[in-house]
Amino acid sequence: MKHKKESTMKLGTLCPNLNLKLPSSDEQNVSKFLTKSGTFVDGDLRVNKYGVRIPPLIQPLDNQICLADFDAIKVVGKGTSGIVRLVQHKWTRQFFALKVIQMSVEESTRKQIAQELKINLSTQCPYVVLCYQCFYDNGAISIVLEYMDGGSLADFLKKVKIIPEPYLAAICKQVGTLGREVKITDFGVSTILASTSGQANTLIGTYNYMSPERIRANRHGYRSDIWSLGVILLECAVGQFPYSPPQEEGWTTVFELMETIVEQPPPVAPADQFSSEFCSFISECVQKDPNARRSANELLTHPFITMFEDLDIDLASYFTHAGCPLTTF
Repeated sequence: MKHKKESTMKLGTLCPNLNLKLPSSDEQNVSKFLTKSGTFVDGDLRVNKYGVRIPPLIQPLDNQICLADFDAIKVVGKGTSGIVRLVQHKWTRQFFALKVIQMSVEESTRKQIAQELKINLSTQCPYVVLCYQCFYDNGAISIVLEYMDGGSLADFLKKVKIIPEPYLAAICKQVGTLGREVKITDFGVSTILASTSGQANTLIGTYNYMSPERIRANRHGYRSDIWSLGVILLECAVGQFPYSPPQEEGWTTVFELMETIVEQPPPVAPADQFSSEFCSFISECVQKDPNARRSANELLTHPFITMFEDLDIDLASYFTHAGCPLTTF
């Protein structure tokens, strides 16, 4: 055992030649380590007034972990073929999301699940929810994922009701350029966003955001995702699903909703509530003809996105303080 060596220096008068030189301006300048929002960044270390973020103790694809190493805390999500639980690693006390998917599903769904696994396991990117390990047992696949304690967009929207335009623009830009505060997950297996219409959420699911051509089973490409983006953004802006059900009790069948999306005019942003730039952006996204929709690259240069570039928008702080993070217990 090593002990700290005692100092032999005695107290006395200061040396007359002692030079108490202040650090040079270059030494004092830490701006190169700071982001616009005042976050200190050095490699994987990120520190701001709200705390510190460092790499996790357990790394992705850690073959030393097994299902028995986790304690289940609570259910945080459900789907038609699976469930997501918050779990805690017994030894490191680190939290994870454990997605358990029953494989007794249609062949097409199994292929989707396999595709998600391939993408998850081949992607180690700070902008995609990390996959740490996966297991197959008793007819179910269990996927150990990074736990995003800020919740989903649907969780956040329930708390704040609406999201202001500057933050919607920042979200769009981060999704388009892979930002750190908004992460991608699920890759088409689970729902995109639970409807805020409050009616038949479990029945409708992702049909809310399907483009007309997908509903018609026509050929579709990435422009179908542009439609989905427009509908989701408008829902975030107005606080409710932008299509109104034909009766007060809400959507009674999924076919009723699908018929509305196909037959009715596309939703619009109310001009008296939003900027002309936002209204134009939504319109560019939800054109019934997919060829008339803007591409993702074109949308990133749209005035709605560029008009807020001079603002120092800190999405991480907004998500944290506008809607409290999900509790772990």
